[in-house]
Amino acid sequence: MVKHNSSSRFSFIKTQVFLTQTDTTVGFLSQDATQLQYIKSRSSSKPFIKVFATFKDFQKNNRIPKRYKSRVRRSKKTTFIVKNQAFRVVPYPLSVNFMQKIPWFFSTSANERGKHFDRRFCEAYSDIIIEDKNSLKEGKASQLYKLNNTTKKRLR
Repeated sequence: MVKHNSSSRFSFIKTQVFLTQTDTTVGFLSQDATQLQYIKSRSSSKPFIKVFATFKDFQKNNRIPKRYKSRVRRSKKTTFIVKNQAFRVVPYPLSVNFMQKIPWFFSTSANERGKHFDRRFCEAYSDIIIEDKNSLKEGKASQLYKLNNTTKKRLR
């Protein structure tokens, strides 16, 4: 990959849908939630998980209860909900190159609503496929916790 300091080189990323292996399963990533809603036939009232490349990127515009900062920073394969916003910090290696310029994406599993991973379906709806030698594999969904100032509740 050619290194380039200009962020304008990556401006097209904001409108693209990526198909990639995440730390848990195969997922669609995009900064355009409406495209993901269309692909998944999802209601606009149901939000997507926001995936951050680093904990620092997450902290720039978000706050979590102080008592959970360490847990969130050290967590693996875990999604958290704070103030009705779901997020994950996922430093997975395939996405590092383009996530250095764009620090967050909306994320959803790469499948039709209620079905298992189907590569033909995913390739039809993705603009860019990021794959390594291990291919794309459907895995177990991440753990899901809802946090507030006083309680932590496991939802999945």
